[in-house]
Amino acid sequence: MIKNILEFFVRAWKDAAIRAKIINTALILIVFRFAAFLPVSGIDRESLQSLFLGSPLLSLLDVFSGGTLANFSIMALGLTPYINTSIFMQLMTQIVPRLEELSKEGEVGREKINQYTRILTIPLAVMQSIGVFLLLRGQGIVDATSPLALVALIVTMATGSMFAVWMGELITEYGVGNGVSFLIFAGIVARLPVTFGRLGVSFDTGVPTGTIIIAILAILIVGVIVLINEATRQIPVQYARRSRRPIPGASSSYIPLRVNQAGVIPIIFAVSLVLMPSLLSQFLVGVGNPQVAQAALVLARAFDPQSVFYNVFYFALVVGFTYFYTAITFNPENIAENLQKAGGFVPGIRPGKQTENYLNRVLNRVTFVGAIFLGAIAVLPSVVSGFFGASHLVVGGTSLLILVSVILELTRDIESQLVMGRYESVLR
Repeated sequence: MIKNILEFFVRAWKDAAIRAKIINTALILIVFRFAAFLPVSGIDRESLQSLFLGSPLLSLLDVFSGGTLANFSIMALGLTPYINTSIFMQLMTQIVPRLEELSKEGEVGREKINQYTRILTIPLAVMQSIGVFLLLRGQGIVDATSPLALVALIVTMATGSMFAVWMGELITEYGVGNGVSFLIFAGIVARLPVTFGRLGVSFDTGVPTGTIIIAILAILIVGVIVLINEATRQIPVQYARRSRRPIPGASSSYIPLRVNQAGVIPIIFAVSLVLMPSLLSQFLVGVGNPQVAQAALVLARAFDPQSVFYNVFYFALVVGFTYFYTAITFNPENIAENLQKAGGFVPGIRPGKQTENYLNRVLNRVTFVGAIFLGAIAVLPSVVSGFFGASHLVVGGTSLLILVSVILELTRDIESQLVMGRYESVLR
């Protein structure tokens, strides 16, 4: 197995085009990691580190910022505003007719939607910058009090977020894989030594036993993630001999329904919502009103990562968003209609409405497995950390899901480019 992996990377490096993309990606990553350590002025570093060490939820948010939020660098917001805007635009594409038309216009339409996404990211980054400022000021971490210092802080954070988006797009265009996903991947990998260092001293059962437990769990979780991500339910399709037109979403012999159709998007949705009560409670504590402070304390206890209510709520959110996101990204009605127009049919199922109902039924069953899987990945680290006393394990499952998903996507991208290179050499 290791030999095959090494041969794969050797073949990729020998290809001149892929080698250039790998070098471009490495150079962009160096700039990204350098910018991740450029500090924002007016921040009490020691108090900030203490806040993140005492809040697993903020540590989870730091995962999606690529590790820049805990350092509070100029890119403290990371890619979070762009990710949220991209998800919003993807939802709007299914609702707004004009955006739906643009999505069907090929590369030109997608570029136009991307342009709208980048424009909408700017006000969202400003809003999130203000929210972070209010939160940190309530904790006594921000020293900036003058209007000029406040404006400088907000502009710096919003600009840093857009700079991260630009570097992600550079990787997408001139590097390998999806740039945004790869930058989040790089941020998680960069923080792995710190995470492992904290885990080594956090297990109540001792460092050797804790290390063995976390290693076994990580291997098992990675194996399950790979299995679920690659699993598909193949629905056979037959075509009339007179029709040879391909249809979107189907091959010549089957329609693949992925078990994890939604990817990591439902967890990002759920994290955004489950963080709000905790962040709100931390903000209300600094108000000074005893009644408000008491309400904030109750809210903080309810959404403590070790509480039963938090885990059930988090699990339910992930499952619900999995069904929701799958429903808007895979439309059985369109698939059934395209099948009928192309002269295709599922054996034993009549074309049209019956095919649509059949696809809906199969999709619901497949999505159930994917939803339970994502929900378990989301809450399993919290449950395990409470059972073994490892206080820094709460980001493990989500981090591993992102890491494995990006690696699989990157491998498929490089493999497709190698196959394309072989075809081009044969044509020459």
